Amino acid sequence: MQQKLYRDDAIVLRTHPLGEADRIITLLTRRHGKVRAVAKGVRRTGSRFGARLEPFNLVDVQLHAGKSLHTVTQVVTIEAFAVGISADYGRFTAASAMLETTDRLTDEMVDPHQRGFLMLVGALRAMGEGRLAPPLVLDSFLLRTLAVSGWAPELRVCASCGAEGPHHAYDIRAGGLVCTPCRRPGAVAVRQSTIEQLIFLLAGDWENVLQSEESVMQEAGRLITDTVTWHLERSVRSLHYVER
Repeated sequence: MQQKLYRDDAIVLRTHPLGEADRIITLLTRRHGKVRAVAKGVRRTGSRFGARLEPFNLVDVQLHAGKSLHTVTQVVTIEAFAVGISADYGRFTAASAMLETTDRLTDEMVDPHQRGFLMLVGALRAMGEGRLAPPLVLDSFLLRTLAVSGWAPELRVCASCGAEGPHHAYDIRAGGLVCTPCRRPGAVAVRQSTIEQLIFLLAGDWENVLQSEESVMQEAGRLITDTVTWHLERSVRSLHYVER
């Protein structure tokens, strides 16, 4: 049984108004999964912690557990990723796509390894620092998130029959690359350089990622976006605004 009062590290995924002064905050917490909580009075000018509960921020939050909605009782900022992210449109749109995808993929179950939470923190930190192009940070995050969810695309052997590669047709429905005998209508031709880029992004091999040609980055980004959209069964709205 969950304790009535507990605290945890959390990333603010989204907020929306409740009544005249309150907000409902959706949080991805480190140890308790995704929770929705009411932050009372945060829309008032004199709110003690309204600015801390903005999307992208990493916070130490104390919550009072309720049946459906919890209640925020204390908030301390750990890292204000929103400052660096909101200062640049490219970072903002890419980071928004990360939050929206996380929100859509995350259910109420607790991740015992905290992988999803730690990946999101790392990606937001990289996005806020601005040393890497926002679309590349986004693409790497999306691939890793798919992997944690059990949907990593097969990039080395045929996703249908297991035949050793290299293969140069990508079939989202099959789960990745497919060989010529397994190729079905709808599979798209993919260059070897793009396949390698997907492998580098999934591994976080930034040295090789950054050496890729622009056209390869674009093609990899489109495949990743299409894969995420297919698994979620509808588009991630924020992905439409990402500048590639």
